[in-house]
Amino acid sequence: DPQQIELATASKRKLRRFIVIDEVVDKLYGSKVREYFEKNNVQHKILALPTTEETKSMDLVLNILHEVQSFSLDRRMEPIIAIGGGVCLDIVGLAASLYRRRTPYIRVPTTLLSYVDASVGAKNGVNFLQCKNKLGGYTPPVASFLDRSFIQSIPRRHISNGLGEILKMALMKHKGLFDLLKNHGKYLLDTKFQSCNGFAHHGDAALQTTRIAIETMLEELAPNLWEDDLDRLVDFGHLISPELEMRVLPSLMHGEAVNIDMAFMTYVAHARGLLGAEEKEQILQCMKGLELPVWHSGCSWALIQRALRERLKHSGGQPRMPLPTGLGVADIFNDTSEETLERAYELWVKD
Repeated sequence: DPQQIELATASKRKLRRFIVIDEVVDKLYGSKVREYFEKNNVQHKILALPTTEETKSMDLVLNILHEVQSFSLDRRMEPIIAIGGGVCLDIVGLAASLYRRRTPYIRVPTTLLSYVDASVGAKNGVNFLQCKNKLGGYTPPVASFLDRSFIQSIPRRHISNGLGEILKMALMKHKGLFDLLKNHGKYLLDTKFQSCNGFAHHGDAALQTTRIAIETMLEELAPNLWEDDLDRLVDFGHLISPELEMRVLPSLMHGEAVNIDMAFMTYVAHARGLLGAEEKEQILQCMKGLELPVWHSGCSWALIQRALRERLKHSGGQPRMPLPTGLGVADIFNDTSEETLERAYELWVKD
C-alpha cells in the first residue's frame, strides 16, 4: 500500500520489528539477523523458540502472543517476521492471525520443505489432541522471502525430506519436474540446492527444481486458497501420512511420511490399472534416488483403514483420492474399492 509506505517512511517513529526464529536457526544465523536490524537502526525483539512437531501447540502460540503484547506491536505497520522451518512458519502464522484478529506477518523459510511448501499458500496451524494441524486458519502472509543459502546448513536428511514435497508436485502435475528429480536428485542432495559453478552438465538444476515446484504449487493453491473445493491434487501423499507421522513421532519427518503415503498410493494406482509396472518402478526408483523411505513398519493395514475413515469425515463423505495416472499427470478418484486397497497393500509389503 503506497500510502502506508509513505506514512511509515515519513514518520519520525523508529522502525520496529518483532521476530520469531527457530532456536537452531538462531544459533546459525542469529548474529547476522541481529546485525542486520542494528545496522538498519530498527528497534527489534528476537524470540528464539524450539519449533518442532512435538512443540507445535497452542501453548507455544500463547507464549508468542504474550511477547507480542509486551512489545506493543502496531498491527498496521509492524509485521511479525517468522524465520525457520515449516513448523515455525505455521505457529507464527496462527499467532499473527489471532492477535488483534489479524496482524500481518512475513515468512522466511530456512529448510527446503518450508521453501517449496510452507512458504506458499494461506494455511497455518498447530497440533491438537495428537492430531496434526487440528487447530488453524487461513491467513496468508504479506510476503515470503526465499533465500536458498539457508538450505546449505541443514542436514542431508532434511534436504531429502523437502524433496518429498517436490516429488509430490512432479507426480501430480509436471513430467519435466519428475525428470529433473530423476536425473539430478543425487546432485541436488550433494550440493544442498546451491547453484554451483563448474557443473554445466547439470545446468542450474536447483533453481529450475525449486521454481517449477513453487509455480506448480501456486497453480493449484491460488484459485482455491480457502479450500472451498475439496478435490485437491496437492492432497496426494496426505491421506494416510498425518496419522502415520503423529503415530510414530519423532521417527519420521513430514516429507518422509508424505513419501511413504505416495509410495503406497503408487501401488494403489498400479492395482487400479492407472500405472503400468514400468511407471510404478520408475517412481519407486526415483524415490530411492532421493533417499526417501518407501515403506515403514508403523504403516499397518489397520492404520491405513483408520486414516481413510478420518479422511471421509473431513472431505464431504468422499475419499477424494488423488492418484497418478502416468508420470506427471493425475486425477481424483472416489471409487477405489477396499479389495483394491488391500491388494495394493499386500503387494507393497511383499515388495
